[in-house]
Amino acid sequence: MQEDSINKAKRAIDSDEIIGLPTETVYGLAVNPYSTIAVKKLFELKERDDNNPISLLVDSYKTFKTLDIISYYEELLSLYWPGPLTVVVETNEKFANGIGTVDPNSIGVRVPDHKVAIDFLKQTGPLAVTSANKAGEKEVASHHEAEHIFNDSVKFYIEGNSTINQASTVVDLRVPGGKILRKGSVLWPPSCC
Repeated sequence: MQEDSINKAKRAIDSDEIIGLPTETVYGLAVNPYSTIAVKKLFELKERDDNNPISLLVDSYKTFKTLDIISYYEELLSLYWPGPLTVVVETNEKFANGIGTVDPNSIGVRVPDHKVAIDFLKQTGPLAVTSANKAGEKEVASHHEAEHIFNDSVKFYIEGNSTINQASTVVDLRVPGGKILRKGSVLWPPSCC
């Protein structure tokens, strides 16, 4: 990714704006998860139900461990990350309303397997990311498709495409053995554990 693109996108994030970000699953919309203003803009843009929380993307397992997570399965995450598995875990970290849930204080987190996304997350830290579509509509795979939907309502689109074109599997790890909340390309339960 060109340095100019990184700088423009990072400035947009720092200014509480929405940016477009490619991941391996689908093309996404990203904001600062600690900014109430940015998160509100994202919900409004997507016409998303307030009761449908947004997950985080982080650049690595190491960053995940800085989020004051209460418990997790290290061997499981090392098996699937980076990759299309979102895990729901309890945390003491305080995010803006709409990022995760408050009661209990939980968050969905994923490490994407996409070089552009990882490189950008290394510059910004964790980002709240959701698919680049209006609520209830089909996900898109590229910055071209996202721009066609949202135009200049999104401050900056990082160029790129998804490679899997399927949403991540979401597993609630607050439940012993894990509980599938959304089926995706990762099969659950894992045969190894």
